[in-house]
Amino acid sequence: MARASFGTPNPTQAHAPDSPRSSESPIPGGIQGDLEQELLGLANALYNLGTTVVSDLTKDKDKPTSVGKQVGARVNDVIGHLSTLDNMSQHIPTMIPMQVLDEIDSARNPMQVTRDHLERAATENQFINGKIQAIKSFRALYNEALVQAFPDLKEYLVEPAETVHVNGATNGNGMHG
Repeated sequence: MARASFGTPNPTQAHAPDSPRSSESPIPGGIQGDLEQELLGLANALYNLGTTVVSDLTKDKDKPTSVGKQVGARVNDVIGHLSTLDNMSQHIPTMIPMQVLDEIDSARNPMQVTRDHLERAATENQFINGKIQAIKSFRALYNEALVQAFPDLKEYLVEPAETVHVNGATNGNGMHG
């Protein structure tokens, strides 16, 4: 589905040293590869449109040129890529969370958002683990104080055994999960 047009990257060509693809894995095959190729073509078409517009604005306005036709052709190229992407979207089941799109729209890197969520989850996990340890410690001290005050209760104050899960992990708090 990838089109050959002026400036569209060719996957068989060697990549420029500053190309983002030069250090990454090769373009995958199938519909995902076609989609990636089309997105690269769209990015290149947008770049070409931008450079054409900038060069048009910087040229001397007294000289009659045919730059208007060049801009129109570049716009048509961008529209063609967008149309192809729209047609391809019918065959791609991948769903992108709206939060990711919102972050991209607000000029935030989605990888940074993911990192922030992971760091927050790790912090909350440490906080909850601290609470569990505090409750275990309190329970042991409380049971010890109860046994000293009421020796007859000793047989009823048994420490919970560690729970062994299917995957072999233990939680040690007498609760499942």
